[in-house]
Amino acid sequence: MTPPSGADSTRDRILTAATAEFSRHGIAGARIDRIARAARTSKERVYAYFSGKEALYRVVSARELAAVAEATRLDPTDLPGYAGRVHDYFAAHPDRYRLMMWGQLELDPTGAPEDDPVRQSVAHKTEQLRRAQDEGHLDPAWDPLDVLVLVNQIAMAWAGRSERDGSTDRQEHERFLADRRAAAVIAVRRLFPAAAAGSR
Repeated sequence: MTPPSGADSTRDRILTAATAEFSRHGIAGARIDRIARAARTSKERVYAYFSGKEALYRVVSARELAAVAEATRLDPTDLPGYAGRVHDYFAAHPDRYRLMMWGQLELDPTGAPEDDPVRQSVAHKTEQLRRAQDEGHLDPAWDPLDVLVLVNQIAMAWAGRSERDGSTDRQEHERFLADRRAAAVIAVRRLFPAAAAGSR
């Protein structure tokens, strides 16, 4: 069935407006009427596409997870490089970091559906790490889930907080971010050294 003319653009406007709304106010604080106004549509139209705020948030977070995966590219044989990319992504997009954190704070993980994008992303990445262990690229003593969580937490340690350097000078601020990135990469390298080229 072909969607009616303009349907996709309306849905895209809703998702764009919802992304900004959830990032700013979280899930509980978000308002469908504000999303509808920002998307230049009606509340009824929003509910025609999405059953409620949680359903809308899950679609928004799925899109963001896909964007993060594309930008950061997990390479289990080079976790320090991956950590640097994660740092860079969220340093450049602090609003998107807030968007993802709201889901962790407000959604009940036990109530997530089987096709929940966060659950699927974690399962996919831990399987990548497990394969790397089986192939001798990563220390098998670690639980793959611990590897994933530790690397991401280190990489995102300064996400959303980079303004705390107190600098109003752009070059100084960039140096501050570069130092934070270097620290994250070094920390991950010490925990999970990149595989030697000859062992790949």
